[in-house]
Amino acid sequence: MIFENFAFWVAIATAFVVIIIIAKTAVVVPQQSAYVVESLGKFSRTLRAGFHILIPFIERSAYRHSLKELAFDIPEQICITKDNVQVGVDGVLYMQVLDPERASYGITDYQFAISQLAQTTLRSEIGKIDLDRTFEERSMINHNVVGELDKASDPWGVKVLRYEIKNINPPPDVVSAMEKQMRAEREKRAVILTSEGERDAKINEAEGEKQRVIKESEAAKQQQINEADGEAAAILAVAKATAEGLRNVANALVVEGGESAMKLRVAESYIEQFGQLAKEANTLVIPANLSDIASMISLATTIMSKDSKQDVSKA
Repeated sequence: MIFENFAFWVAIATAFVVIIIIAKTAVVVPQQSAYVVESLGKFSRTLRAGFHILIPFIERSAYRHSLKELAFDIPEQICITKDNVQVGVDGVLYMQVLDPERASYGITDYQFAISQLAQTTLRSEIGKIDLDRTFEERSMINHNVVGELDKASDPWGVKVLRYEIKNINPPPDVVSAMEKQMRAEREKRAVILTSEGERDAKINEAEGEKQRVIKESEAAKQQQINEADGEAAAILAVAKATAEGLRNVANALVVEGGESAMKLRVAESYIEQFGQLAKEANTLVIPANLSDIASMISLATTIMSKDSKQDVSKA
């Protein structure tokens, strides 16, 4: 009976030890993780995702790494710009473990090392530029920091993917001065835009006045040309009509009885005009030969005959 109880407890103890050994030697590696296994204190192999059995009491899982992309804050630090202004700068660093063996044995704590290196590199980059350019050159600063960190972390089996500056905090007095400067720049631009607008308006008004004067002068010129053309046409028409009338008179004088008709017409016109003159004037000067109407008609007839002959010869 005692022997049976002893055997039972031995079996239980053996089963318990087996369970402990299995628990210690069976390893399940999650996805996107890697375990570094040491054999008697020496690197043996790297376990990837899946189920693995270790040799009891000889092998052990010494380091466990996540192969996912890691992001951690870089604490704010005081940096001095090229123009001797102190600014507080913080950021975010993104990295990924590519070689678990080198990440385990290349450095004690790669996260701490990369964080410190990021701070020192950032101070160096900020010291190369002026304060005004720190806000404009964020992309350049981030790129330079990533380049320096990537070269330094390559022996550690870690890849620095990117670095982003979160905040740049100048001192309060510098912020106030920058606000005043920006306000002055805005006011300056407003004044310039207003003056340019007034200048453009005056230029447009002058150009409009110039065009108006030109149009008016062209209109006046065209009007004078039209009036001159009209007067010339009228003079030409009168001259043509007068010439035609004289030609008709000359032709009529050649016909039989034309001269007698002309004498009668001259006498009627003479009497009519003399009577009109007598009505309009209070004082009337009578020609000495008023009674000799026949001689006056003869003189007028002679003159008209000469003119008619000249017109007929010209025609």
